[in-house]
Amino acid sequence: MIRQAFLATAAALTLLPAASPATAQSITQQEIDTRYDRALAAGYKALFLCSAIAIAERNGATRTPESVERWELSGIQQPLDGLVGTMQAVPIRVSPVASGEGPGQPALAAYSVEWADDFAPRLAVNSGESGCRLAPIGTDLQTALEKAAPASQPASSSADAPPSDPSGIARRGFDEARYGEGTRTTAVLVTRDGRPVGEAYEDDFGPAVPQRTWSVAKSLAATLVGAAVQRGETDVGASAGLGTGKGDPRRAITIDNLLRMASGRYSDTPGNRTDPLYFGGATVEESATAWPLLHSPGSVFRYANNDTLMAVRALGEGTEAHPPAELFARIGMDDTVAETDWQGGYILSSQVWATARDLARFGQLYLDAGVLRGGTRILPEGWVEYVSSPSGPQPEGKFGYGAGFWLLNNSEGVPPDTFAAMGNRGQFVVIVPSRDVVIVRRGEDPTGSRFDIAAFTRDVLAALD
Repeated sequence: MIRQAFLATAAALTLLPAASPATAQSITQQEIDTRYDRALAAGYKALFLCSAIAIAERNGATRTPESVERWELSGIQQPLDGLVGTMQAVPIRVSPVASGEGPGQPALAAYSVEWADDFAPRLAVNSGESGCRLAPIGTDLQTALEKAAPASQPASSSADAPPSDPSGIARRGFDEARYGEGTRTTAVLVTRDGRPVGEAYEDDFGPAVPQRTWSVAKSLAATLVGAAVQRGETDVGASAGLGTGKGDPRRAITIDNLLRMASGRYSDTPGNRTDPLYFGGATVEESATAWPLLHSPGSVFRYANNDTLMAVRALGEGTEAHPPAELFARIGMDDTVAETDWQGGYILSSQVWATARDLARFGQLYLDAGVLRGGTRILPEGWVEYVSSPSGPQPEGKFGYGAGFWLLNNSEGVPPDTFAAMGNRGQFVVIVPSRDVVIVRRGEDPTGSRFDIAAFTRDVLAALD
């Protein structure tokens, strides 16, 4: 439960509007859709402000609301893009309970965003080590703040060494004209043989500043599954436990099917729109479990957030005994946070915040075949080949797909063993085993702009020759 200081804050914030009883009325579908869009836009804004600022402060770094507005909250999907800038956002900060170290600085407890005159603001609450949680639409402030964590000291960041780019190899990734008109690169880090050879950042970012990974989180989810396989707790060939029970054909869907985006389940769009989960405050259990089967498992590729969410869910209590934070700590990803839904379900299809350096360590784990630098194996033998092999049905286009990772096996001038974690708005972790190279590119690319990661990978490798 929340500390008394947070409850006192909630009681004092009487200026925030609360839900009021609605009068009976008729409402058109267009009015419902417009209202829903506003609720989602407010949730999007509250969550991104809360996460970007709270997790940066956890890492000992700083983000301002203006910076988040400029980067994370611009160029986003319509119709949200035209709405978020019109909505008032209010940070809720409280002083931590006094300790022997002094009273400390005011800590971010939540963000509130108004979106309707007759309903409570959207609220995202800082839950501490698991980042920010988005409250369901209509949640009142005091209820929301009960999910907040007491203020804590910043975590020990791994971002002490200043970035260096003596050859300019990283700065090349900021060349919009060469790699994608309208793209906005925020960070590039290139490592070879486990050592950085180039690292550069936009002014609002830096080694300790995290960004949302978006679908790079799917590769982290696959790694979480791999760690469970190594511990003997699961098997990718096992049923993922979907469906209503014995006789339900969804019982045939395996964890492997889910990792390869081949569950055969229905999804409303490619990638499937998980807006109710991502921005509406719904839970993983509510939004991703019950979709019907349309194709035999393993027969059709259909990229879907829900498949990754269900692959993680299939680990069951394993995520409680061995949460993502444990995996990150073992890899050395000290500045990375996996966020959850309102009830604590991990949203590992998208909602992880990480620094470029942490993602480079993640890539290095795969170059080291799943063995930590101290010699401890945390991924099974053959796991690298498993995730980077196109053994299932494949997507159309220039990139193939393995198990939680994209493949650059059809990209001209790129070694055929190259595979990558990729995410929305230009998040990339490119792994080139034959060259012992990891390339991390972070961005906040506007909708409609695409960074040419294959061309950049080719140019980086050429520069390293």
